[in-house]
Amino acid sequence: MESLNQNELVSLIKSVFPPFAQDRVLAILVDIPGDESEDNENWRIRRQLAEQWAHHLQASCPHLDLERVDLIAYTSVGSNNADLPGVGTIIEKNLPVNKIGLKKAGTTKPFAEIFQTTQLFLAPTEYSTTAPLKMAAKKYGFRAATMPGFCPEMIPALRIDYGAVNERVQFLKKKLDAAISADVLFLVDEKQEYHVHFDLRYRPAHASGGRFPEAGVAGNVPSGETYIVPYEGEKGEPSQTNGILPVQFEDEIVLFEIKENRAVKVKSSGKISEEQAQYLQNEPAYGNMAELGFGVLADFGLKPIGEILLDEKLGFHIAFGRSEHFGGAVGPKQFSSATAVVHIDRIYLPETQPRIRVRSIYLQYNAQEKEMIMQDGKYLQWS
Repeated sequence: MESLNQNELVSLIKSVFPPFAQDRVLAILVDIPGDESEDNENWRIRRQLAEQWAHHLQASCPHLDLERVDLIAYTSVGSNNADLPGVGTIIEKNLPVNKIGLKKAGTTKPFAEIFQTTQLFLAPTEYSTTAPLKMAAKKYGFRAATMPGFCPEMIPALRIDYGAVNERVQFLKKKLDAAISADVLFLVDEKQEYHVHFDLRYRPAHASGGRFPEAGVAGNVPSGETYIVPYEGEKGEPSQTNGILPVQFEDEIVLFEIKENRAVKVKSSGKISEEQAQYLQNEPAYGNMAELGFGVLADFGLKPIGEILLDEKLGFHIAFGRSEHFGGAVGPKQFSSATAVVHIDRIYLPETQPRIRVRSIYLQYNAQEKEMIMQDGKYLQWS
């Protein structure tokens, strides 16, 4: 199993979290299955990595100017970007295989207390903690690097030149900050075109270059994307995001009708189309267009591995669902329950959606000025 050695881990922490004088505690945050039937091999490997990293970093506290490194576990919430449970357990023995062993594995504390006393978090979890940690980071002032679905195949993505990555995502941020809209043209099976107009008014873009030099921020590692939440209509005027969005699920193309930034119905037919239509009916907040994401890591030689954490950083993607952790208006209250909360990316790469090609993306800056920034899935600025 490939992993980072002790020196590489120290370098990673120093790169991701430029040191602050107030940094005293780093926590490795992991989720534990409710029972063995919920578990899987990748999750088990990830927990092994978390334990290994915690041991290496505990031995490296003097090199990081930290007082201690904690391994903190909690019972899985069962959904990406759902709120965390009320408590976590600071592991003093070995990680248990499921939630039954948590109480005997260490000291349980409210997450509010953990957040107040911990300045840095690394979260290699099964289910993404990006949304709840972004919100908590703003409140408590800590910094967090979230790593949902992390696996050994992602190790090379932790070794690339993040200085160059940061230059590209900052470049894209300036473009998106200036844009009032984006027009995305999709080509399905090399013959059928679909178009979505995304309303980008009133919203700043966010650059995620794998470094967290400011207190109160959280984001993904590996990283390498610029993202923006389309306007959702909260200012009293309707969002102008409209169109037909194709998404490939397995071999089926599902066509979502987008009105005022929401997927309101499914226009296609098929088993998965019916399932998605039912999902929209049961959980309307799922249909929110929560993010336009522009990943850059494919140009650094990385390939998708089937895990969203890395794959979304490789190219263009669109997220459904929760957005308030990115500065949007849709949060847990808009979903039917805590376990229904979701923020899920649909990634447009040949390996992930081979029947769909992003033919072009134009950014509109004003009534007269627009610019094509992507053609046939490639950025024009540095291709």
